[in-house]
Amino acid sequence: MVTTVRSLGLQGISGYEVSVECFLSGGLPAFDVVGLGDTAVKEARERVRAAVKNCGAKFPVSHITVNLAPASMKKEGTLYDLPILLGILACAGEIPELPKNAAFVGELSLTGMLRPVSGMLPMAMAAARVGIEKLYVPAANAAEATLADGLVVCGVSDVAQLVKSLRGEETIAPAPRWEPPAGEVAGPDFADVMGQENVKRALEIAAAGGHNLLLIGSPGAGKSMLARRLPSILPDMTQQEALEATEIWSVAGLTDSNHPLLTARPFRAPHHTLSAVAMTGGGSIPKPGEISLAHNGVLFLDELPEFDRGALEALRAPIEDGEVTITRASGSLTLPSRFMLVGAMNPCRCGWYGHPSGRCRCTRQQVERYVEKISGPLLDRMDLHVTVPSVEFEAMRRREKAESSAAVRSRVNEARGVQKKRFAGTSVLCNAQMEPGMVGEFCRLDASGEKLLKGAFERLGLTARSHDRLLRVARTIADLEGSADIEDTHLAEAIQYRNTDILRG
Repeated sequence: MVTTVRSLGLQGISGYEVSVECFLSGGLPAFDVVGLGDTAVKEARERVRAAVKNCGAKFPVSHITVNLAPASMKKEGTLYDLPILLGILACAGEIPELPKNAAFVGELSLTGMLRPVSGMLPMAMAAARVGIEKLYVPAANAAEATLADGLVVCGVSDVAQLVKSLRGEETIAPAPRWEPPAGEVAGPDFADVMGQENVKRALEIAAAGGHNLLLIGSPGAGKSMLARRLPSILPDMTQQEALEATEIWSVAGLTDSNHPLLTARPFRAPHHTLSAVAMTGGGSIPKPGEISLAHNGVLFLDELPEFDRGALEALRAPIEDGEVTITRASGSLTLPSRFMLVGAMNPCRCGWYGHPSGRCRCTRQQVERYVEKISGPLLDRMDLHVTVPSVEFEAMRRREKAESSAAVRSRVNEARGVQKKRFAGTSVLCNAQMEPGMVGEFCRLDASGEKLLKGAFERLGLTARSHDRLLRVARTIADLEGSADIEDTHLAEAIQYRNTDILRG
């Protein structure tokens, strides 16, 4: 007799159905697991054997064969422990036939307790797509699984509880749908920042349009402090954006039972020693990297010139495409990676080039070599180049509070609302994502604007890419001002963010 248990698996960040087939036959006792499983899947034999004995059931003395179908797809992880155990018990007659509309996922401890697994949200969404109506998961994963519509989710604490439920001796109550708590703070507030009004303005523009941003200034000017306050003014995520980001974090094992859904946009700030693989994703079995973990959020690279050149150059295609394709011997995987890139750097190696104190002793060649660590193509993809001046003493001693993040965020949300109407019916969500044809349609200039743009194009040596990016920034500035047309003042402000003399050494 063959017993089939419905379960789920992961391929990249997408879930798919797995059928766990169990067969008991005569002969010498053995326990084989086939179906292209990794080491963790093979080791399920020992966990299942101990869990069956410790939950009070009898482990069959037979030749046990377990097949994970489809057998052509590689299986990894410990999530098949529970369906393997249930298949064996059903074959041995310890429990009744399992319901056809239910699926089971979970890792077992030797005592029979269920431990949480990674990637529960994409697996739960896949379960709903293939018609599974009831999903049994570890109790710690139940909140995350409830985010998938169309499923009854049952959180299970241990095997004994589940066995009693399947026998009709006990009822497991369905988990309620998880709702985010109200009033969560997005992070540090802009009200704590004294001075730096020009930088705050640039951050507001970047947040309103989803633009990339480069901050250049001396040590202690506040580059990192300002960048880390950016999440507090980012626009609210839609439900679809939140689910997309959470799927990636779930696969990476970064969600938990208290925060199963990302309610704030991701903010990733990796150390400058990370490799190109850690940046883009990969490994023997491809996993999401930092650019995918920052999907629908911010990737902040502090001390930008100190990053490995390969890691920085790997950003170029994902910035344009909004996705990254990882190819390894085990297969190819495409991951979403639409993020805002925010970089921070000193103007030279000592950090004091251009400072009023005159303490910099770097030669012109040393300054140029330091700046050249960042390639021209990558700089061309930064929409706003902002100089962060040293804070004046009077600003530090000012007693009145600066504008709060809540006030700035309200303006950002209004501007994003305008963009949502503008791009309704398309995949574009903000001005930074506009296609070239959209730039021509939504960023028209009058005669004086054309003259101003032509002068900037020739004076700054703009490329076709930077020309379009400049117009996108001007469109965002106009949206913040509530203007239907791009006026000369909007265009002039956008131009000044491409005119950072410090980048020329």
